[in-house]
Amino acid sequence: MTQDLAGRAAGDGAAVDGDRAAVTGEGVAADGGSVAADGVSGAADGVSGAADGSSGAADGGRSRPAGSRLGVLGWLRWGWRQLTSMRTALVLLFLLALASIPGSVLPQQGIDPAAVTQYYAAHPALAPFLARLSGFDVFGSPWFAAIYLLLFTSLAGCVLPRTFRLARSAGQPPPAAPRYLGRLPQAAGFATTLAPDQALESAAALLRRRRFRVRKGAGWVSAEKGYLHETGNLLFHVALLGLLVSVALGGLFGYKGNRLLVEGDTFANTPVGLDVFRPGRLVTAGSLQPFSITLKKFSARYITSGDQRGQPAKFAAWLRYNSRYGGPMRSYDLQVNHPLNVDGVQVFLIGHGYAPVFKVTDGTGAVRFDQPVPFIPVEQSGLTSAGVVKVPDAHPRQLGFAGVFLPTEIDVGGRLASAFPAAEYPRVSLVSYAGNLGVNSGQPQSVYSLDTSHMRRLAVSPRPLAPGQSITLPNGLGKLTFTGYRRWVSLAITYDPGQLPALVSAVAALCGLILSFLVRRRRMFVRAAPAGSDRDGAASEMTAVAVGGLTRSDAAGGFAAEFAELATEIMREVRGEAAADSHQPGGASTGDSHEAPPLAGDLTQAAGAKGE
Repeated sequence: MTQDLAGRAAGDGAAVDGDRAAVTGEGVAADGGSVAADGVSGAADGVSGAADGSSGAADGGRSRPAGSRLGVLGWLRWGWRQLTSMRTALVLLFLLALASIPGSVLPQQGIDPAAVTQYYAAHPALAPFLARLSGFDVFGSPWFAAIYLLLFTSLAGCVLPRTFRLARSAGQPPPAAPRYLGRLPQAAGFATTLAPDQALESAAALLRRRRFRVRKGAGWVSAEKGYLHETGNLLFHVALLGLLVSVALGGLFGYKGNRLLVEGDTFANTPVGLDVFRPGRLVTAGSLQPFSITLKKFSARYITSGDQRGQPAKFAAWLRYNSRYGGPMRSYDLQVNHPLNVDGVQVFLIGHGYAPVFKVTDGTGAVRFDQPVPFIPVEQSGLTSAGVVKVPDAHPRQLGFAGVFLPTEIDVGGRLASAFPAAEYPRVSLVSYAGNLGVNSGQPQSVYSLDTSHMRRLAVSPRPLAPGQSITLPNGLGKLTFTGYRRWVSLAITYDPGQLPALVSAVAALCGLILSFLVRRRRMFVRAAPAGSDRDGAASEMTAVAVGGLTRSDAAGGFAAEFAELATEIMREVRGEAAADSHQPGGASTGDSHEAPPLAGDLTQAAGAKGE
């Protein structure tokens, strides 16, 4: 009878392959017949291919192109499969990262318009060419949007079907136990006096305590653990979709704006109150949060000695704001990387500069201009700034002035320059013009440039003006006085409703990756059957228990030790119940019921050790 047990354990190899297919697949048991069927199918395919080849030869070697048999629908399906493949998604992701480089290297109009103006001044030939390629608005350019939309479509088409498959996989019960557990990578066996059903029940109870998902069948128990691996995969894919939706949400309902604000001035968060306004596709004027901001004061500290002299030490803007029009005013100390948050809108400090104050009297003696004019920095080491003054209401002729503001003026070889960014020795130097400013021509003009095509330069020698000094224009055209200066700040106003969902999605994706990497799915199988007869031919009361284990991946190792521990615990659990039964009144006691035959590599070896 021992030989029968060993023969039953050895089995036939064709069926084992089918059992292993059942373990590693979706729980559908395959047998040798299916393998043979596959072979027949393959042979049939070969015969079919040969027949096709013969048919082609019969046609005189003429064959139609493969594409001509696809048709329009076939080509569409082929294109969709190519677009939604992981390879295409990776290529598009690489292209998106590559396309983002210009947006990080070049100044962007929606983030720092002053820096764009400086770039135009420093590279007058290159800047217009880059502007035609949307180099100063990379993330709003058509070519960047095309890459993003293709990536979104590719990932959605790739991730959605996989998400549904993972969701089904996470809820599947363990597969049926293979017939021959001794052929699994991890297997062991032992004998017990318990009946097969009792032995299986004891094993199932132990596996449930070890948090396995258990399935029972006729003569077997199947258990699986590590479903968090599939949950991690599912969480990662859902989070990836959430990340894409969050970005789309910000693009549709978010907006960005910029405002240059001089000390003492106030602006309201409206499209006309912003210097630059970039709304999302579904944003209207009524969608903007109703708040207003006043700049009370701006201060900047710089390093005054050493190699870092002139480098900024601290910027701070003291603001007064309200969250709704007419509401109570609040104070806030706005600093770099410490934005103001108003009703979900973030206000960032992104730039600063000087706004010289000019008073212009025209030829009639009337004061036609008396206000600060923001000058834009053209270099950062000394904060030399350039700007223009336009006086369209002057009489008898319109007046214009263009020049530079020097916070700490020095003479370098006959040229004016600024030695330090703080206003320690402020001076302004202007060139005067008279004529037609062109402001009434209907063509839009920049407030930072002066159109001199219809103006005449006045015969006034440029000289540095200190606060309080004036220049008198010839021919009785008037007088300009430099009365002082104020500070200005550049504010970036950003509203992105997808920011928080994107953060949550990114954290969820990271958690999903960690789960999928750290948790592995592993399966335990237990079979119990009567041992048959002993070597003397008498009927045996023993039950042969076979234990097998399998994991889908064990790159880090450790499953062999876990299986050995579980198999030992199952044996002790089953034999512990056998010992308890043997001490009950009327219970049968066998001399070898407490002897633990050695756990072996497969069921055949375990049965052989017991038979001896």
